[in-house]
Amino acid sequence: MDPEGARIQDDPDVKVMMAGSTLRKVKSRSWKKQRHFRLLEDGLTIWYKSRWAGRGHSTFSVTEVEAVREGHQSEVLLSIAEEFPADLCFTLVFHGRQGNLDLVADSPEEAQAWIRGVRKLIHKAQTMDEKERLDQWVWDWFQKADKNKDGKMNFKEVKKLLKMMNVDMNEEHALHLFTMADKSESDSLEIEQFVYFYKMLTQRDEVWKVFQDYSGDGEKLMLEELENFLRIEQHEGEQSGQHAKELIDRYEPSETAVKQGAMSLDGFQMYLCSQEGSIFNPEHQNLYQDMSQPLSHYFISSSHNTYLLEDQLRGQSSLEAYIQALKRGCRCVEVDCWDGSDGEPVVYHGHTLTSKILFKDVVSTVKEYAFKTSDFPVILSLENHCGVEQQTVMAQHLSQILGDTLLTTLLDGQVPQQLPSPQELKGKILLKAKKIGGLEQCLDETLTDEVSDDEEMADGDPESPCTEDPPAANKKHKKSKLSRELSDLVVYCKSVHFHGFEHARSHAKCYEMSSFSESKAKKLAKEAGTDFVQYNTRQMSRIYPSGLRTDSSNYNPQDMWNVGCQIVALNFQTAGLEMDLNDGLFRQNGCCGFVLKPEFMRDATSQFSPEKPEGHQGYKPLRLSIQVISGQQLPKVNQKEGSIVDPLVRVEIYGVPQDQAKEETSHINNNGFNPVWNETLNFVIHAPGLALVRFLVEDYDKASRNDFIGQFTLPFTCIQAGYRHIHLLSKDGTIIPPSSLFVNISISELTSGS
Repeated sequence: MDPEGARIQDDPDVKVMMAGSTLRKVKSRSWKKQRHFRLLEDGLTIWYKSRWAGRGHSTFSVTEVEAVREGHQSEVLLSIAEEFPADLCFTLVFHGRQGNLDLVADSPEEAQAWIRGVRKLIHKAQTMDEKERLDQWVWDWFQKADKNKDGKMNFKEVKKLLKMMNVDMNEEHALHLFTMADKSESDSLEIEQFVYFYKMLTQRDEVWKVFQDYSGDGEKLMLEELENFLRIEQHEGEQSGQHAKELIDRYEPSETAVKQGAMSLDGFQMYLCSQEGSIFNPEHQNLYQDMSQPLSHYFISSSHNTYLLEDQLRGQSSLEAYIQALKRGCRCVEVDCWDGSDGEPVVYHGHTLTSKILFKDVVSTVKEYAFKTSDFPVILSLENHCGVEQQTVMAQHLSQILGDTLLTTLLDGQVPQQLPSPQELKGKILLKAKKIGGLEQCLDETLTDEVSDDEEMADGDPESPCTEDPPAANKKHKKSKLSRELSDLVVYCKSVHFHGFEHARSHAKCYEMSSFSESKAKKLAKEAGTDFVQYNTRQMSRIYPSGLRTDSSNYNPQDMWNVGCQIVALNFQTAGLEMDLNDGLFRQNGCCGFVLKPEFMRDATSQFSPEKPEGHQGYKPLRLSIQVISGQQLPKVNQKEGSIVDPLVRVEIYGVPQDQAKEETSHINNNGFNPVWNETLNFVIHAPGLALVRFLVEDYDKASRNDFIGQFTLPFTCIQAGYRHIHLLSKDGTIIPPSSLFVNISISELTSGS
């Protein structure tokens, strides 16, 4: 069936995995239990169970694993390092927000076999093309459904399998296809026959119709016909000739067709489902923006309370949370520091029950993971509640652990008129904290180590009930002491109190930055949008969630981006719309964590106001028309055998207030497999440079809230027009192949008459 699969199964490490091993699963110093692990025949599923528990077992797919870490590379394994040497230990790290799996093998050889084996399987899963992926998916379902493992399925079993696959189909039609596939007339299908049955079942009429429109003989698209399709429907213009040839070479499965320079329906469907046929413009996937402008000209992916994995009152503080945020391209992480009992500063959410971690461990973790996803700078936002002694300890840790990566001097020895660029700061970590005096007085040693009153609260989140100092300590006459050593490490990100836009225009320096609570920022955006936009052309602002969000929920970042705020900090640990928007905005430009703001937000004299986008010079509204054609293999929401989804598609636009809009299709009863809507949704976009488009698929429920099925969010400027597939993501932002939507998109200028 799968020649590639046969080869990987012959690999000695994979053989060890298939034979199975007893590994210790470790959750804490006290929880270490033996579990039997083995790789199933499909070469993708890892199954494990405890030796005593009767029936219970768990499985996960290799495709869910992002990486394997060797040795004591997690907090849990570090805590038992005395007991188990590093060469027995390894950690499986999962995509999304699923927790790690920490394992200990009986021998170094066995640990190595699993480490190498899982890495090979991950590599194989990543390099599969669309066709292999689909075959693998069908094969997995067949294995799941073939309960007696005889490699055959009768009609009753196939009907049950279709239900599991989210297909509710007319029994006569299913039986008709079953009989056609059962070439041996044995009233059962073997895997190859089942694949054929599945292909007939998923024959996509809507793709066939598009194919028919351009194919002269209805059998294939000749080179010129494919060029016409690319030019007229996919809006490819001049380069369609060369591209058509490349697409045939890349996606056409039939060698005969390739020789003729033609594309069959199979090849056409494969091209449409590929990355090139995706809604996301491939040219914007890579680093495509100018990275040499001042930092204040970029949106920067930023996390709030980065140390938390759960909520802000009882959650666990964890180094893992920093690793997850940095791996997602986050470029500004937050560290809340408090005096520790033994002279070592600790990080946690003050005055709450969240657990504590050591400041020095956080710095080491940031150093190790800062530049794995992106080379551009990382800002370490300090919320400092420590006394002078431990501040000095913090300064020592920062200098010793980060070494050259910590930026501690001006790039060219000159006091800047504008901030340096991401390009100039590649590979550097910047400290954002309070500073004694400014860069101008750096050489003037007569300063006292005290911060003036107006800078007192600059660094805290004043709204947050958990981080307030006790009232007695908060008296106005109290001067906060700053450690000179820590102050000296702050260069381009000096925290100051915000005194209004007027004051900033006449007095502020480009390296001074203020923090605003979400409510303060929202108020300023509404009352003085243009001032805020101008302020953000030169200085950076950091926005943080209200302290009342003890559940770690998020605010909508769009309101802040609309006025050019760069550091809009979100709780990365909380899935949902707000993180979808953040992931959507930063999915472009190589996922490097920096996105260049639209031109009208980089000009210091900009008159742009999000409340009145038509007031700025470059105003050019666009019409966006989305024909939602069909859906493919949507995942089930409830795993109950009997239930099948009733899907609907909602398209949501986020942008300036005038652009906020939602339109949805009707729902389709009992079909998550290949629902066809053929409905068109229309929008007008007034500020295209700021808009994000979110495609949401839900399971309709007339009695209660609809259930989430999948979503995909992207910047309006990254959309490719034409017939496109949208590959859906789970709540966690991870991919759920082979679920997709098929749409036809057109974007046109708004003429006065329309």
